[in-house]
Amino acid sequence: MSFTATVKNEITSLTISETAKIALISAFFRNNYQYFEGHIVVSSENKVIISYLKDLLGSFEDISYKEKLLDNNNFRKNKLNALIFIKGEDFIRNTFCLEEVNIPNYLVSSEDEIRSYLRGVFLSSGSINDPKTSRYHLEFLISNSSESIFVQKLLNSYSLNAKLLSRDKGYMLYIKEADKISDFLKIIGTNKAVLYYEEIMVYRDTKNKTNRLNNCEQANMDKVVKTSLEQLNYIKILEDNMAITLLDEKTKEALEYRKKYQEASLKELSKIISLETGKPITKSGLNHRFRKIKELALKFMD
Repeated sequence: MSFTATVKNEITSLTISETAKIALISAFFRNNYQYFEGHIVVSSENKVIISYLKDLLGSFEDISYKEKLLDNNNFRKNKLNALIFIKGEDFIRNTFCLEEVNIPNYLVSSEDEIRSYLRGVFLSSGSINDPKTSRYHLEFLISNSSESIFVQKLLNSYSLNAKLLSRDKGYMLYIKEADKISDFLKIIGTNKAVLYYEEIMVYRDTKNKTNRLNNCEQANMDKVVKTSLEQLNYIKILEDNMAITLLDEKTKEALEYRKKYQEASLKELSKIISLETGKPITKSGLNHRFRKIKELALKFMD
C-alpha cells in the first residue's frame, strides 16, 4: 500500500463532528464530481474512501445513489468505484456548494471545519510521497482555478508555504518542505502518519549529517596529507642540496619530527613535540618553522 493510501485510510478512521462532516463532503465533491448519464457522480480507486463517503452520507435522507465500477480515464488498470446519485441532486448541489465559485464562509467558519475541508480535498485529489523511498513532496491536483486558490489560502493560513502551478489540465498545489508536510499531517489529524513521517525525517536528517561529517573529515584528512607531502618535498630539496645546516635548531627539530610523524596534522605534531621535548609549541609556532623550510627550499628551486 502506498503512503498516500495509508494517510487516506487513516483519515477515514477519524471521528468528526456534523459540521466538519459537511465540510469534508463538500471538499471531496467539489474536487471530484462529474456528470455520468445525466447524474452527479463521485469516484475513487480506493474502496475504503467510497465506503467512508457512504457512511457520511447515510444521515442525509434526501439522497440516494447506486454504485458502479467505471473505467479509469487516467489509463490505469484499476477501475473507479463510483457513487451515481439518482435522488437529491439539487440538495447535493446546494448543501455541498458544488457549483459555487466561492465557498460560503459558513462552511469553513471554524478551525474544525477548515481541517475537515482539507481532509476532503486530500481524499479527492491529494498525494504524498513516502519519505522513506523518495523526496519530500505533497501535492493536490485541482481542476478549478478559484478552488485551487481557495485551498492554497487554507493551507497557508497554517504557514505551510504551499505553492501553486498551472498545469495543462488544471492546477497543482505543492509543498516540498519536510517539516511543513509533517505539519499538514498534524492539521488533518493523521497521528499515525505523523509518527511514521517524523521518524523517517529524523533518520534521514541524521544520515545526512553523518555524511556531511564524514565528507568534512575526509576533506580535512586530504588537506593534512597534502600539507605533509608538501613539507616533506621541501625537506627533501634541502637534503638534496645539503642545506639543512642553514636552518636554526628549532626549525631543524620541526623538520625531524615531520619526517618521523608524516601523517600527523600540524595540531597533532605540535602536541607531540611539546610532550616529547618538554618545550611547548603552538600550531601557529610550528607552522612558522615550516614556512622557513619552504622559503629556503624555494631558493634552490629557482
